[in-house]
Amino acid sequence: MLDADGSTDPQEIPRYVAALTSGADFAKGSRFIQGGGSSDITRFRRVGNAALNKLVNVLFGTKYTDLCYGYNAFWRRHVIEMRLPDVETQTPQWGDGFEIETLVNVRVAASGLKIAEVCSFESSRIHGVSNLNAVSDGLRVLRTIKQEYAYARASERRVAPPVTVDFNVSASPISDSLMSQAEATA
Repeated sequence: MLDADGSTDPQEIPRYVAALTSGADFAKGSRFIQGGGSSDITRFRRVGNAALNKLVNVLFGTKYTDLCYGYNAFWRRHVIEMRLPDVETQTPQWGDGFEIETLVNVRVAASGLKIAEVCSFESSRIHGVSNLNAVSDGLRVLRTIKQEYAYARASERRVAPPVTVDFNVSASPISDSLMSQAEATA
């Protein structure tokens, strides 16, 4: 998954594939680890990304270094965990804007998938003009984090942890005593 504006380099794809074939479920691009970088990000956007990134790391227990970067790779079987917006819908919907990167990253984290960060360099775009508004899109990202955190917390409460029951009771003083009590009440 990469931007179509030419800012990401398809020659980096082998790094993402290597992360997946080494055991990761999701390979997350990062401009802020060794070997990564950007000739396109402003200081204001870098500071905003760092603050939002820190919030996600605290809330979701991740160790992301670059929350708002959309160069990722994943196994097809994990698309379901992302709960992506319907591409057939013509009306605007949550996740069809800049917040999609955050939406995917927090849903992947909340689902417990194994995540590996991969260094990536973001070049200046070679096609089109950026529609990014750092303030309004940053607020959408913040709202996404809040919404997804609430969803993850509610899901934890709805799903009871699995209980393991051992039906193979071996003879022991305790099991014999329990069996005797059960037979007496039956």
